Amino acid sequence: MTQDTVKVWDILIRVFHWGLVVAFTVAYLTEDDFEDIHVIAGYVVLGLIVFRLIWGIVGSRYARFNSFLVKPSTAISYIKDIKNHSAKRYIGHNPAGAMMVLALIISLLMTTVFGLMLYGAEEFSGPLASVMSDVSKSTAHTIEEVHEFFANFTLFLIVLHVLGVLSASYQHKENLVLSMFNGKKRANKDNTQDRS
Repeated sequence: MTQDTVKVWDILIRVFHWGLVVAFTVAYLTEDDFEDIHVIAGYVVLGLIVFRLIWGIVGSRYARFNSFLVKPSTAISYIKDIKNHSAKRYIGHNPAGAMMVLALIISLLMTTVFGLMLYGAEEFSGPLASVMSDVSKSTAHTIEEVHEFFANFTLFLIVLHVLGVLSASYQHKENLVLSMFNGKKRANKDNTQDRS
C-alpha cells in the first residue's frame, strides 16, 4: 500500500463478495436441472448473508452498516448528482451503493428463505421440512413463485449494481472492480467523502 492508496475492503468482505457472486451464479444456473448443486449453492448464499449481517455489525470500519447506511432521500439525491456529473467520491460505499447493499441482502435473504420453505414442502428435506411437509400443492406453488421472483429480482439488482460500479468507476476515474480484488482505493482527494 502506498501513500496514494488506502485499504478499504478487508479480506473477509472480498471473499464474501466474490463467494456470493459464484454461489448465486451457480444456484441461478442450476435451478431446474441440478437440484443437489442448486440446494448446496443456496445454503452457501444463506451462510454468506448471515456472515455479512454479523460482519456489518462487528466487522472492519468500511464493512460496518453504521459507516455507510443512509436515508433513502440521501441515496436519491446522490443518484441525481450522478446524472449531473457532480456526485462526490466516497472512500467506502457511496449512498447509492449503500442502498444496493441493503437491497441485495434483503432480496437474497428472501430468496433463500423461500427456497428453504420450498425444499421442505416439495422434497421434505432441509431445516424447514417438519413445518413445510404438510402444505398443499397450491401453497408450494405459491412459495415457488415467490422464490423465483426474488431470484430474478436479485439478478435485476445485480445488473443495476454492475452498472452503478461501472458508472462510478468512469466518473471518478478509478477501477472499483480491482478494489474489490485488492481491497485498496485511491486515498482521500478533493470532492471525496469519508463517512465513518
